[in-house]
Amino acid sequence: MSATETRPAPAPVDGAIRNPSNPDHFMVLQPVKRRARVYFGNTLVADSRDALRVIEIGTRAYEPRLYFPPSAIKVPLEQLEKATHCPLKGEADYFALDGREIGWAYRAYDFAAPLDGLTSFWGDGMRIVEGD
Repeated sequence: MSATETRPAPAPVDGAIRNPSNPDHFMVLQPVKRRARVYFGNTLVADSRDALRVIEIGTRAYEPRLYFPPSAIKVPLEQLEKATHCPLKGEADYFALDGREIGWAYRAYDFAAPLDGLTSFWGDGMRIVEGD
């Protein structure tokens, strides 16, 4: 795109939270309208009726993730000395169970506040169950 061309406006998406510096990078948060649980092996790690599903579009469509409130976490998680930055969501802290990294939680930006303090989990080695 040349300096004289204008970029088309991002497509409207109801409820989208957009990265202020890149409106093509956005996410949509959807309440999970049923019970959601996460297991690591036979261990119940999270159980909630208040989880959020996050659908994120950036340079590609990312795998939808469930995010759980702190009250949903059923086992002690070890905070790792690892942190990353997302220009859409904020600063992420990572957690382990039995020495294996399994998830993260955001210290979210104001515009992404609904994610602040919620925990999500990697799919590898985890079993996610929706519904009773």
